[in-house]
Amino acid sequence: MAKPKNPPKKAVADQPVSMESLKNFVRSRGVDYLRDPNISSVGIGYKVKDGKTTNEISVQFTVHQKSQPEMLAAIETELIPTSFEIDGITVPTDVLERTYETSHQLVPEAAASSRKKRLNPIVPGVSVANTKVSAGTIGCIVFDQHNGTPYILSNWHVLNGPSGALGDDIVQPGPADDNRVQLNRMGKLVRSHLGHAGDCAVASIEDRQSQPEILDLGIKPEQLAEAELGDKVIKSGRTTGVTHGIVRRVLTIAKINYGGITGEQEIGCFEIGVDPNHRPPDGEISKGGDSGSVWMIKGTNGKASKIFAGLHFAGEDTTNPDEHALACYPKSVFEKLEISLSPVPAAPGPDPGQPDTIGGYNPNFLSKRVPLPDLTQETLQDAFQKNGSPVIAYTHFSLAMSKARRFCRWVAWNIDGASLKSLSRRGIPFVLDPNLPAAVQVGDDLYRGNRLDRGHIARRADLLWGPLADAKKANVDSFFFTNITPQMDDFNQSSQGGVWGRLEDAIFADVDVDDLKVSVFGGPVFRGDDRVFRQIGIPREFWKIITYVETGKLKCKGFLLTQNLNALETLDLDAFKVFEIALGEIEQRTGVRFASVLKTADSFGEALTARPEVFDDRQPIARIESIVW
Repeated sequence: MAKPKNPPKKAVADQPVSMESLKNFVRSRGVDYLRDPNISSVGIGYKVKDGKTTNEISVQFTVHQKSQPEMLAAIETELIPTSFEIDGITVPTDVLERTYETSHQLVPEAAASSRKKRLNPIVPGVSVANTKVSAGTIGCIVFDQHNGTPYILSNWHVLNGPSGALGDDIVQPGPADDNRVQLNRMGKLVRSHLGHAGDCAVASIEDRQSQPEILDLGIKPEQLAEAELGDKVIKSGRTTGVTHGIVRRVLTIAKINYGGITGEQEIGCFEIGVDPNHRPPDGEISKGGDSGSVWMIKGTNGKASKIFAGLHFAGEDTTNPDEHALACYPKSVFEKLEISLSPVPAAPGPDPGQPDTIGGYNPNFLSKRVPLPDLTQETLQDAFQKNGSPVIAYTHFSLAMSKARRFCRWVAWNIDGASLKSLSRRGIPFVLDPNLPAAVQVGDDLYRGNRLDRGHIARRADLLWGPLADAKKANVDSFFFTNITPQMDDFNQSSQGGVWGRLEDAIFADVDVDDLKVSVFGGPVFRGDDRVFRQIGIPREFWKIITYVETGKLKCKGFLLTQNLNALETLDLDAFKVFEIALGEIEQRTGVRFASVLKTADSFGEALTARPEVFDDRQPIARIESIVW
């Protein structure tokens, strides 16, 4: 039986070549053979001779069509070697005829099934899908590694699909089982992946309760395993219910055609055949609609254990008489989706003397403590409250949302200049935060068909620091619409030299900042006469406060950018003007209140108090180099 991860898995007994060496071979050399259009997968399995499985380990290829050597050119393929040298040992090859396809497309059956009905609470083993997909299976309940939020786990092609996107509505049951998608909404697509790590995705649970025990198995997964040849497994799927199998190929990479713009993809996986002692009545261990179900290791009592072996995603195509299924390795899936089988331990309660939110923006990031902003009584009543707090935390930043305006009222973020990373934004979409109601966020409808940009309040580049995993998470978090406000498309390229977009860079260039660390606050200014466009009030002013420590002394600078939106429909643009501004003025304009330690550090505020005439003699900042830090 497969051993759970931790402790590490042992090599297969009596095996001259280690599984690690075989795995490296498949990933480095074997995968090259997938360029051959006739080869559908490459993996490790027991060699089959005369229709019987031997105990000889082989590099096992599957092909769409087997043929005699002299006929290979006719089907545009090449002869596969009879063996490979791996770590100085000859390992034979094996060639089987198999083609794979995903297991989600299915028309509803006439017979009613509890797996295909709307359930509350939801349970693993029942129908689910993106509104643009037919139907798949809820595999199990999992949890966000960072904050413990519960999600459902299934496949990319079930919860995302070729035409889907992060933030899409997820319904239970899937549309193939009940097309009343508005009634059946369950949550939103949170994360997804399609590639060597697996065919996998998670969705939030917003409009239902949930129970973790898998339908008809009566257990919930508590450990992850790496399946070994000969392991007996069991699953509970939307279409075939409970079926039994035996692991017969491991360390496999299979080519699957997902259709549409997605096309053919290579997926890391292992293969499961029929358990001869528990054959299904119709001979099928999986059918369309089972995708997303989880294969569990069977215990010595013949029942499902609590060990998660694989995430089911595909099976043989309709022309192949050999019955089998493919499953993703759970360790790769869980690492890629940043999920866990158990919620993270609850953080200790806050110190009454230091009530700031733990996570997100760190008030102790600088050598001098800089607390989060507060809200006035009026703006606090307008703030969306999550778990009794207006503060919503992300990776390296926190924010507060206005319910009336549906934009952030303030964002606070930390920048570690010593560990900044350069990461691509390619493939990361702007999406609604699935953990907040859509009604308190402005989504993509505002930005289509005009020159309004989706503008980050906390700059994406500012957040990409720390360990690579944290930087990648921050990269994705920065694209939630909670951190976005509308800005004209030359917001940072105005006649004022792009001052606004370069403020954070300038502080590192012009000041010897202690520990290369900076904290920043920013947000829009909401005014009663803001121009309404598509029923949304468009802020025309933005503010920013840059806070840092220089030679042990806390300092800060406040700035205001005025954006002219009077000509939104004709798109005749005036220049954006950036002014230095006192924190007290920002408070008056925004209803946001800053800690006294910040206002004490505001040299411009001191100048205004000492010389009120400064109010009458302020000019916009024309060049970033003219700022006196």
